[in-house]
Amino acid sequence: MSRFRAQAGVSRYKDGRKGFSQEGPMRLTDFDALSFDCYGTLIDWEAGLAAVLVPWARSRGLGPSGEELLAAYSAHEARAEAEHPAEPYPGILARSLRGLGRELGAEVSDEDAARLGRSVPDWPAFADSPQALADLAGRYQLIILSNVDRESFAASSRRLGVGFSSVITAQDVGSYKPSPRNFDALLAETGRLGVPPGRLLHVAQSLFHDHVPAKQAGLPTVWINRRHDRPGWGATPEPPAPARPDWEFASMRAFADAAAAAAASA
Repeated sequence: MSRFRAQAGVSRYKDGRKGFSQEGPMRLTDFDALSFDCYGTLIDWEAGLAAVLVPWARSRGLGPSGEELLAAYSAHEARAEAEHPAEPYPGILARSLRGLGRELGAEVSDEDAARLGRSVPDWPAFADSPQALADLAGRYQLIILSNVDRESFAASSRRLGVGFSSVITAQDVGSYKPSPRNFDALLAETGRLGVPPGRLLHVAQSLFHDHVPAKQAGLPTVWINRRHDRPGWGATPEPPAPARPDWEFASMRAFADAAAAAAASA
């Protein structure tokens, strides 16, 4: 993924509201609110997916590794979300597994599909997410922009242990990221919350789902590069265009520490 490295803290960006724009160096103290992707950034969705996909594959006599299954699965989920934007996420998961089964020539029973569809509440938080969010909450409003449904997120929210100023799900918007509709909804919500134009920073792992469309919406971004020590794209498709985040960190802990250091030196 090295061809999409960030140029930390140096950018020109234009908020989609009111024609706001800014040029030159940015600082983490320039923002009042952080919007987060949840799955892949705060919740370990690859571990959650693999916990279902690998046993299913082994039960069907399939040999691909967990990483290979995630990579194959990624295209099916992206297609399902694009073709069925109003379908709640458990249905997307079930539909995606059926697509993967057809690709691999393996049976997917109704119970297999339902098992993946109801698995989101079991997906673990990354170990650093709860405390990092708690630390960031002392400096910023926290907002979720997630490709799930309300019920699934409620279970994940309990794992994260912090309050969010707002939660925007695909179910609320009627589409899935990377649709620009989701970022339009985010900008509208931050306006409702009183966040001034240019004071929102989007934080995410997926270049495909988040960084490319966020940049198109005029938002500065932080890349939480959870796969920094692994090759490939994992459960997310390769981005369709170069993504240029403004900061890159290997973990939420590193990001929260950088935000604290920036505040201390301001």
